Amino acid sequence: MLRRWMIGLGANLGDARGALERTLQRLRAQPRISLAGVSSLYRSAPVDATGPDFLNAVVALDSDLEPDAMLALAQSLETAEGRERPHHNAPRTLDVDLLMAGGLVLAGASLTLPHPRMHQRAFVLRPLLEIDPDATIAGLGAAAHWLDRCLDQPVERLGGWGLVTPATQEDVR
Repeated sequence: MLRRWMIGLGANLGDARGALERTLQRLRAQPRISLAGVSSLYRSAPVDATGPDFLNAVVALDSDLEPDAMLALAQSLETAEGRERPHHNAPRTLDVDLLMAGGLVLAGASLTLPHPRMHQRAFVLRPLLEIDPDATIAGLGAAAHWLDRCLDQPVERLGGWGLVTPATQEDVR
């Protein structure tokens, strides 16, 4: 079954921009994935953690991959960028979060959809709403409503990637 996946990308160690660009290219190369939208890049301070600022973005994908296969892909993308997990909320070379899969609601041992904290994170909501201004989080309602509750989390829009024009269909196909 084809689903519209919203994927959060973030990095705050090493060549963060390069890691996000390489990850986007790897996603483009996947045979069962079609890029449907790419947000601008954003900069934000870590939430509930220390370390350098993050670069963040959200990517919309259309895919028939099942949730466990999409999770395996996300983890392989992190591994390709040298992601280590020395402790909870550690700085990272790449973070790939499965945010939403259409209206799918899933609460498993290894994956929860929608992402359980996405509605509390301005660095997720701002780029998500850039791609889909009417985004709805299953079980929680309009994403824009939740962004209003995250005003204490500064997020700076940096603009395009250089590889693609943000939120346009033509450049991501």
